[in-house]
Amino acid sequence: MKEIGQKLKETRESIGVSIEEAAEDLKLRPSQIEAIEAGNTDKFKDVFYLKYFIRDYSKYLGLDYEDMVDEFNEYLFDYTSKISLDDIKREKRKLNKSKKGQTKKISSPYTLERKNNFAIPPMIIYIIIVLVILMIGYGIISIINHDDFISTTNNNENNIIK
Repeated sequence: MKEIGQKLKETRESIGVSIEEAAEDLKLRPSQIEAIEAGNTDKFKDVFYLKYFIRDYSKYLGLDYEDMVDEFNEYLFDYTSKISLDDIKREKRKLNKSKKGQTKKISSPYTLERKNNFAIPPMIIYIIIVLVILMIGYGIISIINHDDFISTTNNNENNIIK
């Protein structure tokens, strides 16, 4: 980060722009410009704002702002991705302790197998389908037989009346 700040400071001084002028033009406080040039990231609450400040400051000074942002991203990656060896060893010990006698499966939420809490066995579904078909068939047959019953009843009534 200090290298980025040094480039910005050297460019600003070579152009002949004061910190106050740059701060006023960029709508920043002079202390923010000084912190950027000093490479002091602690003065900023959010590194994403710092990234945009560096981008705008680079544009203002006529530098290739994409290169400056890329350099800042590399700095940020190096700064945030370092894990101490002690932390790695500690986690490895925890993992070994948890593995005694059991295998711990690590899975992603995207590959996690979901368990059905309520599942109807396929055999029961087939039985229900067969019962429904039988009931429909019985209903159709009873309607057909009922019509025959009515027609035979009407014929018998007609014969009795004569």
